[in-house]
Amino acid sequence: MTRRQVSAMLPSSLRVRLGLIGGLAALVVVALGVLYAGDGRPGRVDGRVWSAVEGVGPLWRDVAGVTDFLGDPAGSVMLIVAVVTGCLLLLRSPRAAVLVVAGVALTVGTTTLLKHVVGRTIHGDDNLSYPSGHTAFATALALVVALLATGRLGLGGTAGISLVLGAALVAGAAMGWAQVVLGAHYPTDVLGGWCTALVVIPATAWLVDRTADRLSERAADRLEDRMSDAGRRGRP
Repeated sequence: MTRRQVSAMLPSSLRVRLGLIGGLAALVVVALGVLYAGDGRPGRVDGRVWSAVEGVGPLWRDVAGVTDFLGDPAGSVMLIVAVVTGCLLLLRSPRAAVLVVAGVALTVGTTTLLKHVVGRTIHGDDNLSYPSGHTAFATALALVVALLATGRLGLGGTAGISLVLGAALVAGAAMGWAQVVLGAHYPTDVLGGWCTALVVIPATAWLVDRTADRLSERAADRLEDRMSDAGRRGRP
């Protein structure tokens, strides 16, 4: 395996599959956004899911509250700092650290923009709900960590895509469950947030790889030119 393949944030073996998944996820985000644009009521699916989770005990609500905190500004910053520190100190990969910050920021920024575009509300006109930013954040961070693990372990094909999607599903389901239990989001908001992360993170990883590779190639070319110039000046 070449150095470029090891350092890549989006392994070449996963690009096509994650690209197709991202395309399908984008369609889901758009379809749900159109369906619930300007709405302030739960849909039929929302009602059924809510009826299945309502009435959970105090212990589970406490678990949901702790999970929700991890998606709040204080909790999310704590998680991001921990992952970035691991990328820099343990993996010694600035590229990975950039993906963590850029990927999460773009995912959350996208959900914020979509909320204002779609205009779906919950518990009043001031509470924009679609898509769920908390769910998008948790899914995005899990996707980034899973991509790093996939690259480091050299996984590809079925094993790699299973790890990436499995991590996204677990993180998104946990945070989405908390949002629904606490009444902070409709279940379809959660689905929209999960799909948003599936769109943004692979695209950001590809962009980070492309930018980093170009910068590395330019630096290598400049170094080669300097060495060539030094060699010519040193000739008798």
